[in-house]
Amino acid sequence: MKLLHLDSSILGQHSASRELSAAIVTRWLRDVRGLEVTYRDLAANPLPHLSGGSLALADADEAATSAAVMDEFLSADVIVVGAPMYNFGIPSQLKAWIDRVAVAGKTFRYTAQGPQGLAGGKQIIVAATYGGLHPIESGRNFVEPYLRQVFAFLGIDDVEFVSAEGLSVSPEQRVTSLSAARARIDVELPLAA
Repeated sequence: MKLLHLDSSILGQHSASRELSAAIVTRWLRDVRGLEVTYRDLAANPLPHLSGGSLALADADEAATSAAVMDEFLSADVIVVGAPMYNFGIPSQLKAWIDRVAVAGKTFRYTAQGPQGLAGGKQIIVAATYGGLHPIESGRNFVEPYLRQVFAFLGIDDVEFVSAEGLSVSPEQRVTSLSAARARIDVELPLAA
């Protein structure tokens, strides 16, 4: 079984989403024998944003990187994504990765009945972190709905979120929220068979 671990926070060792995504991967390594883990740090080694040249494969190095990103995605059974909220949405580094894996003919196709995802059969676990309180029903959280939509478009409907909210509200709220998220990872988080 293969697991792809992605981090997108720009905060390095101070990142709550990195802390939670690492805890998720540690749980998988503990409970799944023979697990192969591939790690990609989208902040430390950002992918270039798409351009006309990207689509035309004008730069051989960029094309090779895009192919490697796609191969990592397609070969993974499980994908763990560290996704902090920046300005109500995902980091641009994570969006650049999504642009490399959402490719017509590879991960989805258009049909007369509408788009069809081609990358099903994967499990996605998102470690989502929020400085404030942004429940889905507030209308201020575009992280979870966006990621659910993107992965569903690619044919992936097994998407779990482990969220920690209010991390900047107070030190006590940060400890409480991260502790609850870690407890969920240790006890409740389902692992694929």
